[in-house]
Amino acid sequence: METESEPYVRLATLRQLHQVVAELNTARSLADTLQTVVDGIVVGLGYELACVNLVRPDGDLVVAAFAGDPAAEALITGRVGSRASWERRLTMGESWDGLRFIPHTEGWVLLEDDVPQWHTDGPDPRFADEWHPEDRLYAPMYASGGELLGVISVDRPRNGRRPGAWGREALQMYAFQAAIAISNARLRANMQRALVRLEREQQALRASEESFRQAFEYAPSGMAIAEMGGDQHGRLLRTNDALCRLLGRPASVLRRYSFSDLVHPEDIGTLLRTSAEGGRAELRLGRRDGTYVWVSLRNSVVADAADGPRFLLTHVEDIEERKRHELQLAHRASHDSLTGLPNSAELRSRLGARLCRRPQSVRATAVEALDAAYEGHGAHGGHGAHAGGGTEAGGAVGEHGFRPDAYPEPFEYPGAPAVPGTGVPGVPGPGGPGAGPGPYDHHVHTVAPASDIDDGTKGLAVLFCDLDGFKSINDRFGHHTGDAVLIEVARRLTTGVRDGDTVARLGGDEFVVLADGLGAADAADLAVRLRNAIIPPIRVDGRAVRVGASFGIGWASCGMSADEVLRSADQRMYIEKRSRSKAHRRAG
Repeated sequence: METESEPYVRLATLRQLHQVVAELNTARSLADTLQTVVDGIVVGLGYELACVNLVRPDGDLVVAAFAGDPAAEALITGRVGSRASWERRLTMGESWDGLRFIPHTEGWVLLEDDVPQWHTDGPDPRFADEWHPEDRLYAPMYASGGELLGVISVDRPRNGRRPGAWGREALQMYAFQAAIAISNARLRANMQRALVRLEREQQALRASEESFRQAFEYAPSGMAIAEMGGDQHGRLLRTNDALCRLLGRPASVLRRYSFSDLVHPEDIGTLLRTSAEGGRAELRLGRRDGTYVWVSLRNSVVADAADGPRFLLTHVEDIEERKRHELQLAHRASHDSLTGLPNSAELRSRLGARLCRRPQSVRATAVEALDAAYEGHGAHGGHGAHAGGGTEAGGAVGEHGFRPDAYPEPFEYPGAPAVPGTGVPGVPGPGGPGAGPGPYDHHVHTVAPASDIDDGTKGLAVLFCDLDGFKSINDRFGHHTGDAVLIEVARRLTTGVRDGDTVARLGGDEFVVLADGLGAADAADLAVRLRNAIIPPIRVDGRAVRVGASFGIGWASCGMSADEVLRSADQRMYIEKRSRSKAHRRAG
């Protein structure tokens, strides 16, 4: 089970959250959207009970959807609580950013008000953050204009504890997305009613056109009408003010473009794959200042009259904030929360990306490997000394001037898609399916020096660092001082390496440095420099403390796994640590 103290968000939890957020946009009607909201909380956010209290036109809030307990759902669904009672609740208790938590010690005064509620009796909490059956947690939902749309109420976390920082942020972000989904569902309902009226007789058509015009012009999100079919397919005919503001272009200028002219070059394929009717896509549109904004496009087909031309109505929703949150969550999942360095999972990902499964039996530098692959290239290009169709000695030359036997066996490396016509991942070739390996290898193998003596080979050095004397600092001065030391050590390590190198924290007082293009002597010098950078005193709250560092130097090589590389460096670190006396190891 995930705990709030873990330094990164579990990817499984992140995927669940993304899944339930994505499902908010699949519901068609407002009722389906509301039920999807509460189901997503129970499925993805770890609460046993959830309900949505929706603001009615008269201002009071009605229980519009419930999930988690059929008996409670039958009892309170459809019941109404006054706006005054809800406003009172949203000012009580503790404010958790955009959430409102009312502990059971304060909530007893709410037992007699008119807000529908359901709770079960239970024992008093045994520890500070244990959830009490009468605790209340609310997540208000607001429209883009700031008016209250409704309130999400959750109860009974599955882990029995009050949510920590990650749980609060997840619920707050989910409420933000739910507000967008509910607003969109209401807007879609209005648009569908307008579209039905457009198909009726002329008198009803004129009335519905005015309703449609207002819904289009004053929609809080971007709207556009484009031509459908013909030579001008996709050309924008009409845009609302929200879309003009979003893209920073006046309506008169937008009428010269289609969405294919505005979309980011990398997203053109996504736009083309979006179907005309009922299609949706998330992509980037260009602003006037040259920047791009993430939007969600939703298309529907509109008929101008009973048998008139058909147009494409596109709803453009600004999702830049959501994408930013997704990037922040992804960063949290791959980086240490204390030091900001890449964590263990990210380190293994970066290291694994440099390794392939084929062992490098012949130790050759990247330049030598490419020279072998391109040997004889001058035969056809006119750049070499040979004028014939082969090489002086060393085998036949392929039709492009390099030897097909330079890499005699196929291989795979992480992330390499199969190239059509080869049957081999990442190796292009002229043959059909099942053909042999191509004439050269796009992957430059990672090699390691043959020994600790510098033989000129440059490779990917893996420096495993373990702090000496850190435990005594934690024991004597507390974890606050220990955390400050780890942060400063991370800063010194990052300052002491090149821009392209990686400094990661494995956990505790262990760090790893990945430095490419180093020889054995270079790696040893780097270890000495980093150790000397760590040794100077670190001042924390007016107190100077010192730690030492033991470094083990390992080398990444194709044919090894990331765990094997790290284990090798770890073993070398312990050998280096034992080779020095304890008094000499400890610097503070």
